[in-house]
Order: sequence, then structure tokens, then C-alpha cells
Amino acid sequence: MYLPPHDPHVDDPMRFKPLFRIHLMERKCATVECMYGHKGPHNGHIQIVKKDEFSTKCNQTDHHRMSGGRQEEFRTWLREEWGRTLEDIFHEHMQELILMKFIYTSQYDNCLTYRRIYLPPSSPDDLIKPGLFKGTYGSHGLEIVMLSFHGKKAKGTKITGDPNIPAGQQTVEIDLAHPLQLPDVENLHDFSELSRIVLEVQEQVRREEQEEEQRQKEEDHSQQAASSLLAAKPLGEEDAEEEETAAGAEGTSQNKAPAAQTFVLPMGVISRNEDYPRTCRICFYGTGLIAGHGFTSPERTPGVFVLFDDDRFGFIWLELKSFSLYSRIKVSFQNAQAPSREAFDEMLKNIQSLAT
Repeated sequence: MYLPPHDPHVDDPMRFKPLFRIHLMERKCATVECMYGHKGPHNGHIQIVKKDEFSTKCNQTDHHRMSGGRQEEFRTWLREEWGRTLEDIFHEHMQELILMKFIYTSQYDNCLTYRRIYLPPSSPDDLIKPGLFKGTYGSHGLEIVMLSFHGKKAKGTKITGDPNIPAGQQTVEIDLAHPLQLPDVENLHDFSELSRIVLEVQEQVRREEQEEEQRQKEEDHSQQAASSLLAAKPLGEEDAEEEETAAGAEGTSQNKAPAAQTFVLPMGVISRNEDYPRTCRICFYGTGLIAGHGFTSPERTPGVFVLFDDDRFGFIWLELKSFSLYSRIKVSFQNAQAPSREAFDEMLKNIQSLAT
């Protein structure tokens, strides 16, 4: 298992932890050992479920338990997962979220299901190379997000989740057709100025969506009328109408290497990692998904996507007044495959349906 580094150090390497191992024996026999817990390898089982999916089961879960009970297990998990002790965490809300995560994850130490992750397909027109990124999520700690590009949109899909937003959900969506011009250096610290700029773009996007919806309705109506007219004409009297062809999807006009601009978080915006870059390449309007515990009342809220370089980006959650910093995972995963964009879009839908 690859674990993210300890919060909030997104640039640190992933941590490696073995979960099971297989001993291949003579006569095509094999034994499976579970590596979970702190008492050494013990008897386990592996089952192939279907293509790109298998399950492991521990047959000796007592090896996962500690003599000090759940309290000792929680403190050990806290040191390993977060690199700190309970006494280091003063924020009551953060303590609650961490405890919820421990209870949730410890339910599945007996039987786990693994599904293959297909890496996003890449294109020379992409803003940066798509892939997996570690990101800060406030009191939830670090989570893994898959960045992919879909024409005028970019999507960040959660590979690991939390009590609010589960894995498989689209945590951020970036509108590559609407770049943002940050305020000048004097006004960069002013949150209200940044908020004004973002909300203006949000209103512009809303108007464009309404106009596109109206245009689509008119086109559908025109096509229906034309079909009725053709059906009424005798054979051989069809008009030789000139067919208007679309020019194709407009490419995003952003420069792949624009001049760097000064970047600093506005006053009042909270960041788990203060060591973020102080210059950025380009910013775009985007939306971020927020929800209550248990994924209740989910809604997309406006924000700012900030591209720092080829391996780092950020997102300002306007409503939460929070900043997430993302850093590329540079572990080389062997045998990782990149499907076509159509297959990848279908896979995203399947991930979301599994998560819900």
C-alpha cells in the first residue's frame, strides 16, 4: 500500500507498507500471508473476483489487535498515519474527524477489495501532464487525487476519500475556457477583491450556460421542423442545402509557458502548508465539491485553480476560505496503463457509481 506523506508535507515521497505476500510452492500450490498488524505475517486468503479486481481476507484477525485495546491501536495508527500524537492535536473538530477516519478504516482490516486504477490518457494539448497528486484537505490530512483533462475541462477525482467526500467523487473541476487575472500585487492580499473577480466569472459562466441551453433548444426545434419539411416533400425534390460544419472544439487559449506572476494567499484564507510557491503560471475559474459528514447535502462551490509548475497546483475554496496544495506523485507504478479518453470517461463514471 502506498500511503501519502505526513500532513501537510505534500512534496515528501509516498510511504510504502506491505499488506500481504504470496509464497509460490511446488506443484502449483501457494500460501497467502496477511501482513497487517504488528504481530508479524499470518494466515490469509486471496480471491480473484473479476477482471481488474481481487479480494484479500485475513484468517487470523487477532493478529491485528493490541494488548492495550482500541486506545493503543488508535494511538499507534495516529503516529503511523499522521506522524503525531493525540496531544499534538489541539483542534477539537480535527480530533473528531481523525477519530471518524480511524473507526471507518479499522472496519475493513479483515477483508479488502482491490480495483485497478487506470492512469489518465495524456495529450500534447493538456495544460500539464495528467496523473496522481497528493493534496492537502484541511483537518482530513493528505488525500490522493487523479487529475485528468477533457477538452475545455479538467477534473480532479478523489482516489482516497474522507467522511465528507468519499473516493470516486469529483473534488474539483477546472474551467479551462475561463482563465482568471489575479489582482495586482497591492490588492492580492484582499480576499474581497479576489472574491469579486471569481463571482463575476461565475455569473458569466452561468449566463453562457443559459445561452448554450437556449441555443441547443432552438437547434433541436429547427432540426425537427426540417425533418418534418423533408418528410412532406416528394421524392427527388430535396433541396441541396449547404451543410454547415462545426469548426471543431475550440482549443484553450492559455500559453503552455506564460510569464510567471506573483502569488500570495489573501488574508483570512487558511492553508495547512505555508510552504507554497510564491509565483504561478496561470489561474482558472473552477468549482470544488463540499458536503456534510456522510456526503450529505453535496454542492459545487466556486474557487480558483492555481497552476504553479508542471508538478504542483493549488485550489482556493472560496466559500471555505481554505487553500489546498497538490504535488505530483512521482512513484513509478509498473504495468500502469493509459486507456483512450472515451474508456477513461467511462471508467470515471464506474468509480463514482462504486463510491456511491
